[in-house]
Order: sequence, then C-alpha cells, then structure tokens
Amino acid sequence: MQKTLIALFLLISVCLSPPAEAQEINAVVNINKQKVQGENESLFETLKESLTQFINERQWTDLQFKRNERINCNFNITVNKYDASSNLFNCTLLLQSNRPVWGSSYNTIAYSIKDENFNFEFQEFDQLEFRPDVIDKDLTALIAYYVYLIIGIDLDTFSERGGDDQLNMAMRITNNAQGLTASQKGWKAFEDNQNRYAIITDLLDGGMENFRSMLYVYHRQGLDVMAENPDRGRAAITQAIEMLDIAHKDKPLSMLPQLFTEYKYEELVNIYRGKGSAVEKEKIVEILSNINASLNTSWREMQH
Repeated sequence: MQKTLIALFLLISVCLSPPAEAQEINAVVNINKQKVQGENESLFETLKESLTQFINERQWTDLQFKRNERINCNFNITVNKYDASSNLFNCTLLLQSNRPVWGSSYNTIAYSIKDENFNFEFQEFDQLEFRPDVIDKDLTALIAYYVYLIIGIDLDTFSERGGDDQLNMAMRITNNAQGLTASQKGWKAFEDNQNRYAIITDLLDGGMENFRSMLYVYHRQGLDVMAENPDRGRAAITQAIEMLDIAHKDKPLSMLPQLFTEYKYEELVNIYRGKGSAVEKEKIVEILSNINASLNTSWREMQH
C-alpha cells in the first residue's frame, strides 16, 4: 500500500511539474551535396550531425525557454564546391525561422535570407566550439551570427526592441570575425548592402528604429490579434506597413524593408485580398510597390 501511494505521488508530481526548460533553437539542418557527388559521404553526414547538435544543444542566452517555446528554423545548406585538400566548403545558405501565431495553428515566417557566401573549413572530426571574443573558426562564427540574429528578431516580434542583447551579440561576432581568411566574404563593411555586416548594422541603426518597432506591431498587435478580432488585427498590420514605409524612406539603401516584403508577400496578400476598404488597400499597395516593385503582380492581387 505504501509503495502504491509513493508511486501515485511521483506520478502526480510529474504531471504537475512545469514544462522542462530547453535551449532556444529547434533547428532542422539539411545538406544538399548534389553538386559534389562522389565525395566522402560520411563527411557530409558528420557535418549535418555536428551542426544540428551545435545549434540545438547549446544554451545561447541567459533566457529561459520552455520546450514548446523554442524557435523553429531551417538551415538549408547547398554545397556548391568542396576542396578536399583544403577542407574548404563553398556553400549557399537558405535560412528561415518561424513564429507561431496566437490563437491559431498558423506559423508565420519571422525571418528568411539567402547567404550566397556561406563558406567555411570543416574536417570530419572537428569539434564545434564557440567563444564570441575569439573567432577562430569561420563555421562557428557563421552559425552563431545567424542564431543570435534569429533569436533577436524573434524576441522583437514579442516585445518592442526585445532582441537588443541578441542583436548586439550578432554585431559583436561580426566585428570579431573581421580577421577571418580573406576568402571569407560577407563580414566586411561596404562589400554589398545585403551581407551579414549590412543586415546587422541596419538592424541596430537608429535610422531603422521604425523597422524594429514594426516587427512588434505587425506580429504581436496584428497577427496575434487576428484570430480573435480580424479587423483590429488587420488595422494594426496596416499601421505596421506604414512604419515599414517610414523606415524605407529614412534609410533608402537598407535592404531590410525589401527583404521583409519578400518573405511576407504571400501572407500580406492573404491578409488584404477580399478584406478591408478599397482606400486602405490602395494605400498598402502603393507603399509595398515603392518598397519592392518586383512583386507588383502580387500586390495588385490585394485589390481583388
């Protein structure tokens, strides 16, 4: 009888315990090696396993995430070239992080980018370790930069400028990565307006404050409200697009507003198509066309 009571007590304790704390990231890593067929198969499998473990099992911040709060994301790496003599991988990264929308089963894209210069050295038995102040491995610097970037942006969608600490860490990594090999592109200032340096610099620039605030208004006051009150949620999203317009005008050379429209355009079309007033939609179409004219066909669908 005593053993039965003890067992019952333990079962109740487990059921009533709060969800276990977990790391911040829940990443799926994919390695596409079709362009380098015939190379050592185990090397690519080891790379995938090492990256998955490094991203998902490391505690990146002091924040306490519950298991169901982890940020779901995909690191899709295409190997364009591989040099066995130097262990050098020339790759393209397609990164996407997602965010759940309150009151629904819908997940929205919080951030997405394509990095054409995701280049690094890796050997089969390399141990992936990371220290933010001593950047001696290009692979760990690349991964850490993107992890802090997506955590920072995710936190921005839940509270205004909530990701400051994480975005500053991504900037710190960028600054400390300046001494990496000359062939490692993407870290340098003025190299192009969409590289890693440009993105993090723009996110922390005072001139892009409206972009950071827009992330909160769009997601927390807009999408998260739509299941309960579609009109109020859409009104907040309209406000967010107006803030995006201000950010674009404040810093016309920044790629952030355009990037936002590229991974949000289908969602935006669905939010406005067949809903809202003609005047509201006309204003939204004009703003989005000015930011990204290449998507004009999609923007016009909103007016149906």
